Amino acid sequence: MKQTSSTSSQFATLVTVFFFWGFLAASNGVFIPFCKEHFGLSQFQSQLIDLAFYLAYFVGSLALYLIERLMKIDFLNKIGYKMGIAYGLFVSAAGAVAMIGAVNVGNYWLILSALFLIAVGFSLQQTCAQPFAIALGDPKTGAHRLNLAGGINSFGTTIGPLIVSYFLFGGIAKNVQVEIAAVNQMYMFLAGLFVAVAVFFILSNLPTIRQDEHIEAGPGALKYPQLVYGMAAIFVYVGVEVTIQSNLGALLKLPEFGGYDESQIAHFISLFWGSLMIGRWTGAITVFNLTKMWKNVLTVVVPYVAFGVILGVNALSGTDVSDLYPYAFVIAVQIAGFFVGQEKPAKTLLTFAVLGMAAMSVGMLTTGSVAVFAFISGGLFCSVMWPSIFALSIAGLGKYTSQGSTFLIMMILGGALIPPLQGWMADVLNDIHLSYIITILLFGYLAFFAVKAKRVLKAQGIDYETPAGSH
Repeated sequence: MKQTSSTSSQFATLVTVFFFWGFLAASNGVFIPFCKEHFGLSQFQSQLIDLAFYLAYFVGSLALYLIERLMKIDFLNKIGYKMGIAYGLFVSAAGAVAMIGAVNVGNYWLILSALFLIAVGFSLQQTCAQPFAIALGDPKTGAHRLNLAGGINSFGTTIGPLIVSYFLFGGIAKNVQVEIAAVNQMYMFLAGLFVAVAVFFILSNLPTIRQDEHIEAGPGALKYPQLVYGMAAIFVYVGVEVTIQSNLGALLKLPEFGGYDESQIAHFISLFWGSLMIGRWTGAITVFNLTKMWKNVLTVVVPYVAFGVILGVNALSGTDVSDLYPYAFVIAVQIAGFFVGQEKPAKTLLTFAVLGMAAMSVGMLTTGSVAVFAFISGGLFCSVMWPSIFALSIAGLGKYTSQGSTFLIMMILGGALIPPLQGWMADVLNDIHLSYIITILLFGYLAFFAVKAKRVLKAQGIDYETPAGSH
């Protein structure tokens, strides 16, 4: 099925909110140092900003589910995904306004509460936007549309800190004292932007997708095994993605992994998150109506274009990126994975889960730059997992789709729990390197889910392994 120009324009409207999430999430990296300096916080206390942000996804989704069960209605089906996104934006706007008051009062806990409210709005937006993107076209290409949306999100994450730094400091600079007035201006701007985008959505030509069937009492979406297994997969996926990066700094400080100090590891962290952009840009190619030849060509070219963007952004900040050049060989492995996956969600997920297990194993068995790049490549192999897991998990849910989406967004909680678990393992084992064995197990579950989901859906008469355009 080919997307019409109308559907394409509707999808273009929808992805604006994906960019928004990336842009705002990345701004936390600028806001955390301000709070640490201004309030005299410890490193642990400053990290409560990220905890509040990610915990809000779980709490927001859980609250939505409980409200729906108590009222015995499917709230999102009743109002439609379009209005759900708009309401989520209004909640985030309220959080941004609350942030202005919290900063002026000078209470760190109020700041955390305001940030929590912003992220609660994000959880509602994501709960609606993910199935919305799948609904805007052939369900078999839904994972590819999520890849494109994820690529836009990653682009927002890449440029967000640069824009926010310019907004606060007037440029990318070090050791510049941030004034309270600048923070106020930033959140006033964000609050206005949230409201403007909400109004834009309300007035847009996006369809009001809803299903008005009665949701009877009982297990609801949880009666579908693909969703239950998928919830665990989202928990594990977000967890492994975040934990690889969160513990990487400690690993890089070890002599056998380079003995880098904190000022020398930023470009490695940037490469990890940039790897997500590489994969998502590549995975998005299949959304466009291209010939097989052009798809193949772009599948090889686009990853290196994205790699060039990453190198360029870091070079502009004055970093020597020559030690990242060998990563080009790792990208070639991912490209091969795309050809093996053949645009099929379950097969793609299985391929990259196995590659993830292999990469983590190489990292465990080696040291030096080989191990470092092996662990960083986890970002490449994670990059296209979210849309594959999401599409497989809500396949066949029908009137329970929005409820299933709520449960899946709730499982972002893995990003808050698994990294501390690895950190605890590192403390107990007294070996940060050995603690990375947990990542092999996590990728192993994702491989299991890929196989299990395919079997479960096939038993229900659903075949997501036929490439788009085939019948």
